[in-house]
Amino acid sequence: MDTYLNQQTEDSHLSSGFAQRTGISLKPSYYEQILREQPDVGFFEIHAENYLSAGGPAPYYLDRVCEQYDITVHGVGLSLGGEGSLDAEHLEHVAQLVERVQPKVFSEHLAWSTHQQTFLNDLLPVPYTEQRLALLCEHVDQVQNRLQRKILIENPSTYFEFNSSAISETEFIAELVKRTGCGLLLDVNNVEVSCFNHQRSAAEYLHQFPMHAVGQIHLAGYSLDENAQPALKIDSHDQAVAHEVWQLYQHVLQLIGDCPTLIERDGNFPALSVLLQEAEQANQIRRLAKEEADAKTI
Repeated sequence: MDTYLNQQTEDSHLSSGFAQRTGISLKPSYYEQILREQPDVGFFEIHAENYLSAGGPAPYYLDRVCEQYDITVHGVGLSLGGEGSLDAEHLEHVAQLVERVQPKVFSEHLAWSTHQQTFLNDLLPVPYTEQRLALLCEHVDQVQNRLQRKILIENPSTYFEFNSSAISETEFIAELVKRTGCGLLLDVNNVEVSCFNHQRSAAEYLHQFPMHAVGQIHLAGYSLDENAQPALKIDSHDQAVAHEVWQLYQHVLQLIGDCPTLIERDGNFPALSVLLQEAEQANQIRRLAKEEADAKTI
């Protein structure tokens, strides 16, 4: 933990009025409709790497949307879990975007995607070892110090595990939070995908997860690969939020209370109204969870 912690930061986004309504992903196919209709949505989230160019339609439309809505930025290319050094030039471009947009949240992944000079277009898992944890903490500190803000780290979706892993995923994540002061982005779909693939209890995983550090939630859809033996759930983000994920989401809210939530969609894009309906479904679940919590305190 370093200099950014000397600044005053707001850990409770809800108390500052942020995202009391659920957000959705901002995608080019929706730009014009969003600006024309101004839908009632809590915020929009962008992938940082889609908005790093100096010109073109993406920065133009982002600026227009920023005039009307809160924004969160989700990084997919910093390769925080990689063995090598962070790409300083890429980090600088991301930092410039964050400084320009001033998002409510900046998040990244517990994953790696680079090897030497090669970029792999995927988010790959890390071994849960002390050596990798120490390196990951260095990278998180480097990003937080450059951005001068706490960042959120997303739990991974995985399809295999390393024999070298010495601690559990939840212990690894908890130690990362302890050492760096970062927050967490809890991707509920990733929990469902990983626990299904590794034949573990998703509810047990959530009870072991460091919920006190969660600053945002992602909800998304998965695909099922029935040709794999055994079958695999794939974190595809191109389907509607699954029934199992909605159920886990309700359980999460019982554990931590209300939390800024995003409906994440990265492919097979439906009509904007479909995503808005999913966002409203999340809002209804949030309202019900809050009513139940308030009733218990009476």
